[in-house]
Amino acid sequence: MNRVEGYYDQNALDEWERLERHPTEFAVTMLALAEVLSPPPAKIADIGGGPGRYAIALAQESYAVTLVDLSRGNLALAQEQAEAAGVSLDAVLHANALDLSDLASSAYDAVLLFGPLYHLLAQEERLEAVREAMRLLRPGGPLFATFITRFAQFRWAAYYDAAWLARDRDYTEQFLATGIHRHPSLFTDAYFAHPDEIVPFMESAGLSTVRMVGCEGAVSHNEARVNQLDGDDWEYWARLNYRLGQEPSMYGASDHLLYIGRKNTEAA
Repeated sequence: MNRVEGYYDQNALDEWERLERHPTEFAVTMLALAEVLSPPPAKIADIGGGPGRYAIALAQESYAVTLVDLSRGNLALAQEQAEAAGVSLDAVLHANALDLSDLASSAYDAVLLFGPLYHLLAQEERLEAVREAMRLLRPGGPLFATFITRFAQFRWAAYYDAAWLARDRDYTEQFLATGIHRHPSLFTDAYFAHPDEIVPFMESAGLSTVRMVGCEGAVSHNEARVNQLDGDDWEYWARLNYRLGQEPSMYGASDHLLYIGRKNTEAA
């Protein structure tokens, strides 16, 4: 078992609850999906979908969702949560994003790649994961991929433990230069992307860019009062952050960036 798989096996519930603590990220992502996805019952492959937050939400909208994850702990929790929500997933598969050979080529109307690109440290592996996800897509189908931004680490440290980065300046400099995070006690092995690299990287795999969205909009690490809202006020803020998240000057101010592209006919 690799370190990433072990981390999520131990933290499946925390990963499920994370989007309850950060509802803007979930709401903005769901707005983006609603705007681009074909109507249900389109077939969706959710690759690296963790404990199934998006898979279950889409199944509730009558999409046919296959959930794939590296962590058996995540998958077990996803099945429990799907049952509690009264929905069925088309399939639940334990697999690595680098090898999706159990899934048929060109069989899906859309693919979500919401976790793997956080944890593949080599660009060659990230590219392989994107190409494997694209193999599943029908020509012209949308691929939704998320990245953690290079600057998220600094917002986290400033909010929770400012002395950490100040003490470990060698780490800080290598992280700024490479985006690679390895730490014995904080998170797990991860890659934090610079916003400027994402579109060229994804287009190099054969995608035509639709848009990019900062999932936190304007409220990354500043969302407590927004999260207290409900009803029309909450809906207004969710849609406002979706708009603000599409402003290129805001990309680096979000912790998570959502890339949306379509599979080129040539890439088929």
